[in-house]
Amino acid sequence: GINAEYGTHKRTESMSASEFKLTGPPTDGITRVVFSPTDEDKLLVSSWDASVRLYDVAANKGASVTYEHKAAVLDACFVGDGSAVVSGGLDKALKRVDLATGTERVLGKHDKAIRSVLYSGDHQLIVSASWDATMRVWDERQPDALVATGALPGKCFAAAAHAHRVVIGTAGRHVLVWDVRHLSEPEQRRESSLKYQTRAVACFIDGSGFALASTEGRVAMEYFDPAPEVQAKKYAFKCHRTSIRGVDTVFPVNALAFHPTFGTFASGRLRRHCQRLGRQQQETSVSVSQVRDKHQFARLFEDGRSLGCCRQLHI
Repeated sequence: GINAEYGTHKRTESMSASEFKLTGPPTDGITRVVFSPTDEDKLLVSSWDASVRLYDVAANKGASVTYEHKAAVLDACFVGDGSAVVSGGLDKALKRVDLATGTERVLGKHDKAIRSVLYSGDHQLIVSASWDATMRVWDERQPDALVATGALPGKCFAAAAHAHRVVIGTAGRHVLVWDVRHLSEPEQRRESSLKYQTRAVACFIDGSGFALASTEGRVAMEYFDPAPEVQAKKYAFKCHRTSIRGVDTVFPVNALAFHPTFGTFASGRLRRHCQRLGRQQQETSVSVSQVRDKHQFARLFEDGRSLGCCRQLHI
């Protein structure tokens, strides 16, 4: 069968993936988990309890670093080599924190809650997207960090970045592709091929396209290249559907995470389930984890060996 390895534990297709619960979790729902780009044991966690916490997964002795916003934090990510992080949420502030010194800096603010924060490593830029229907680009090296502001057609619901591209899914099923090298206008404007609200976005590892997930229990594969022969490759498929007491039930797909080596990806739904699928063989679906609570996110470490998921911090 297919082998899936997460952390130091291995399980086959017919078995549940091994997991363990981190100590000292946030006191409210978790909004994001992100592994450090340089240290497989460092896990960043943001929460509705207004905190951002850094965990050492191997030591599992609770958060080694904790800082707070004035309201719920909706997203967080590492900056550069992982020595600093940025976060944003309902207090509208984009905050940068040096993990070694604890020094905090508010890079700027949006007019409404910040839904997504991303880091473009190729250009050393931070991107934030908000419910105020704007995307803003920041350069932390500058005294006035705001570099550019781009208009969105609605609230940001999900965003992802790869190399020079940023993909943002908004209200009204709009999808915008931005090139951070040319911020005067979006590179592409699209309508989601899915019929309902976008819940998650993730870029392909090779940078050729992106996956969209929605509230209707579907995932779509899209490609950046507008050539007709390339666009003909895109497709969508159903997932996270089951029968409960004889009733067909569809779950929103809230999370997507691509494996950095094999191109397979994990998708997470709202009811205790995580699936691993192949991008090119969408009909192959392997259940790798029955986690114990609502699945709000999923994130693979850079080498693909660890998957962080679930509201209760299971690894």
